[in-house]
Amino acid sequence: MPILHLKHTQLEEVIPNNDLIVFDFWASWCTPHATLFENLAQTFSDVTFCKVNIEEEKTLAELFQVRSIPTLAFMREGIIVFSHAGTLAEETLIEGITDLRQLNMAQVHQDLLEAQNSNTSTPLNS
Repeated sequence: MPILHLKHTQLEEVIPNNDLIVFDFWASWCTPHATLFENLAQTFSDVTFCKVNIEEEKTLAELFQVRSIPTLAFMREGIIVFSHAGTLAEETLIEGITDLRQLNMAQVHQDLLEAQNSNTSTPLNS
C-alpha cells in the first residue's frame, strides 16, 4: 500500500476508512523513518501509513499534540493507542505494528469508558 502524505482536509475521510494507521510526523530537516516507512508499507498491506509534514500541516501537529520531531503515532479504530517522540528501530516498529494488530479493542473501549466515568466531575460539598 502506498504511503499517504496526509493533509488536514483528508483526516475525516482517512480515519473512519482505515482500521490500522501509523502516523509519521516529520519535518524537512528530520526524516529518519522515510526509507523504513516505505519498506513497512510494502510489508504490512493492512496498515495505512501516513506521513505528516508538520511544517505544512500545523493543524494536524496540534491535533495530535506533536511536541518533538519525529513523532510516531499508532491508531486503531480511531483511537491513538501509542505515541512516541524520537526515532524507533525497525524491529521496534514491526513489534509495535504486530501489537497494534493483536490489540484487544473491546478492552481498550472498556478502559476508555471507565476512565471517562471516573473523570466526571462531582459537586464539592461546602
